[in-house]
Amino acid sequence: MNMTRLLGDEDPSPVVEFGPSATVQGERGPDSPFLFVSDHAGRAVPRRLGTLGVADDDWDRHIAWDIGIAGMGRALAERLGSLLIEQAYSRLVIDCNRAPGHPTSIVRESDGTQVPGNLDLTAEDEGARVAEIFHPYHNRIATELSARHGAGMPLILVALHSFTPEMNGVSRPWHAGVLHNRNPAFGLRVRDVLAREDGLVIGSNEPYALTDVSDYTIPTHAEGRGLAYLELEVRQDLIATQQGQDEWAARLARILPQAWEGMGA
Repeated sequence: MNMTRLLGDEDPSPVVEFGPSATVQGERGPDSPFLFVSDHAGRAVPRRLGTLGVADDDWDRHIAWDIGIAGMGRALAERLGSLLIEQAYSRLVIDCNRAPGHPTSIVRESDGTQVPGNLDLTAEDEGARVAEIFHPYHNRIATELSARHGAGMPLILVALHSFTPEMNGVSRPWHAGVLHNRNPAFGLRVRDVLAREDGLVIGSNEPYALTDVSDYTIPTHAEGRGLAYLELEVRQDLIATQQGQDEWAARLARILPQAWEGMGA
């Protein structure tokens, strides 16, 4: 397929925002130090790409988006008076937590499901997804971080994700997981506070490990700037309903400030 432009006027913006921004002139900046981002919150597809050849039922699965994370993230941002920056497009179009050119940046197959619309792409096709979806999202995060840094605001970047309860036939016992690599102090503090909650099993670099190769958002925007950060994974069956989303939002709205204060903030 050859196209000079991917997104049309009828397509949504790749960047969705909720809450107070430090970059909007005349808007009161956030009181909270937390900036929330969700790389896989949406499952939109550019109209020109149709359904990518993926069946309707598969768009409801974890392969298309992080189930429940939009509702939980918005409720959490509202509780803390923080800004949330979401990516609107499905990870089947382009994964905004992978560097462009990474083997899983634009997947041809995901958890046993083929993505025919991602086969035989030209460099121009892939470049359009990077230029019109990936870069606007990450540029918006970078702009917000720079504005807050310039204003001398305290800042913690929190990347919100959710994970499927079962992968490749293997059940996952964790209720949530904290991913960490360099500068892990805040994330490890959150991990320890979460682990003290009754009945929770909390993973440390589970169900995934955070690395420079496997991830993009935290290595680029937080570790690359020397910022405190948290990359959090919540199991999808726990936040698939509004009740679950509200419960986890309330829990995190209590724990995140507690963890920050516990570090001597």
